[in-house]
Amino acid sequence: MATALITGASRGLGEEFAWQLATARHDVVLVARNRDRLSELADTIRGAAGVQAEILVADLSTEEGRAAVAERIGDEASPVSLLINNAGYGLGRGMLSTTWEEERAALDVLVTATLQLSQAAAKSMTSRGHGAILNVSSVAAHLSNSTYAAHKRWVRDFTEALAGQLHGTGVSATALVPGLVRTEFHDGPDLEYMKSEYPDIAWLSSEKVVEAALAGVRRKAIVVTPSARYAAGVGLLRMLPGAATRRSGSLRRN
Repeated sequence: MATALITGASRGLGEEFAWQLATARHDVVLVARNRDRLSELADTIRGAAGVQAEILVADLSTEEGRAAVAERIGDEASPVSLLINNAGYGLGRGMLSTTWEEERAALDVLVTATLQLSQAAAKSMTSRGHGAILNVSSVAAHLSNSTYAAHKRWVRDFTEALAGQLHGTGVSATALVPGLVRTEFHDGPDLEYMKSEYPDIAWLSSEKVVEAALAGVRRKAIVVTPSARYAAGVGLLRMLPGAATRRSGSLRRN
């Protein structure tokens, strides 16, 4: 039975990935910082889906946390066939209102962990001749208004470059580029305003986003935008001048 490792698995898209993969009879390795939530989710998955659900408590903003996950990915005794780099969060504030420690932690979770874990997976998977890496980017990658947008643009560009390097190896790399998704991502005090600022039609369900992402992995797509509306919006953003995307969706706090 194939094994999928999911970072940020205790809630939101990560939890939905875990459920859909377990329902499809994949064993799962659940990675997050909250041991209690991971344990509860793993127990429920084992009971409901009848698959193996392993937990790995790790903080991806630390070298120790990233190393622990990379080591698990490289464990040939229990190989990982699908890596989902999903962990991430938005600060919701501009650089003039954040600390260096906050910015560095976000960079390490969104960028450093994605790079380090993707490399570990690519090396392990290519040695076996099969596997897939799914990196969660964002439609924010097409904006130029925050460090979060810059990080997500890097995730998309990196994944496209990785896909090129993996060509012909039997291993694929896919970037998921969702828009606004109804998850706990926007529950924090600095992002909660977005729930009322955007109309219902702008929001996607986690179920549909994950379905589209996994379908993209199966067909070895390099970039997946799980909504016709957002795909059209991305096309429009690409045609706008840089000044417009720097202003677009500007943060309330600078």
